[in-house]
Amino acid sequence: MELQLQLLFSLAVIHTVALASPGPDFALVVRLAAQEHRRTAVAAALGLAVAITLHTLLSLTGVSLIIKGSPNLFMAVQLIGASYLGWMGIGAIRAAIAHWRDEAHLNAASAAGRGLGAAQGFMQGVSTNLLNPKALVFFITLFSTLITPEVTLSTKVAATAMMFALSLGWFSLIALVLSHPKMQLKMKRATPMINLLTGLLFIFVAGVILTGALAR
Repeated sequence: MELQLQLLFSLAVIHTVALASPGPDFALVVRLAAQEHRRTAVAAALGLAVAITLHTLLSLTGVSLIIKGSPNLFMAVQLIGASYLGWMGIGAIRAAIAHWRDEAHLNAASAAGRGLGAAQGFMQGVSTNLLNPKALVFFITLFSTLITPEVTLSTKVAATAMMFALSLGWFSLIALVLSHPKMQLKMKRATPMINLLTGLLFIFVAGVILTGALAR
């Protein structure tokens, strides 16, 4: 029992550090929380948590290892993931340029209301994490290292639930704090820079994935 608790504690610490590290997931929640309705940002947080849970299940069942072990299949995953992240990055950069180029248009769009609904936020959350091959490799490494054949089914279930809870709690906290009206008002002037940095981060990650895929 003590070994199982130590395992869960180790998973919690490593995953918490990974969650707090800047990356596409974090950037997505920050951007949506600063610019969209609160429900959209919280839905994105839920989407990210669901995607992380799916990665956990795929790793625990060995599916992710099969994908990683098949060069053609993993190449396809990398290309799809890089394409999606690159597309998201270009969209964010274009939004930043539009903000700087046409401030009057920006004000009109802001007054008309925000563009994304909860369903779109949720799907962006799921896609951003699930289509990121770096996340797939991270979870394969994490679980292949810590989850041995001796680990019981109940511990695996507890680990899956814990990964979901930690992910949802962290990203929801960011979404709730940054989507507060007063906080959004303070961040309004930084909107173009948030979009630009988010776009550059997404494109950088996409470039790293694509470079790794083509180097094989």
